[in-house]
Amino acid sequence: MNKGLALYFAIVGTVLLAVTAGSISFRHAGVTVLLAALTVLHIGLGFIVRARMRKKQP
Repeated sequence: MNKGLALYFAIVGTVLLAVTAGSISFRHAGVTVLLAALTVLHIGLGFIVRARMRKKQP
């Protein structure tokens, strides 16, 4: 994975986790569940992209 793509996944993942923490503190259950699912999917997508890019490299 190139550095720009890795930086994107790191920054967006961190922002999603921070927003999820904020929604927990404001006690918005529905938003919290949605953001938590979105965060897990985004982090999982980062692992998938990294594995596919590593597989394509000789």
